[in-house]
Amino acid sequence: MPIIHIQVLKDRDNEQIKGLIADVTDAAVKNLSVKPGQVRVLVTEISDTHWGIGGITKNKLKN
Repeated sequence: MPIIHIQVLKDRDNEQIKGLIADVTDAAVKNLSVKPGQVRVLVTEISDTHWGIGGITKNKLKN
């Protein structure tokens, strides 16, 4: 049973996350020869204050 964990920045709408889960599930089914019901996709949203790029938090890069 594949368990796929994806981390994304917050502020994605529910339809985007739903589409991501569906597409990742399809990719696992195609490439790993498993049934859709065997695939687990976990999406964790991370605040831009907890996401660092080059030593700077993402929220500071926006400004």
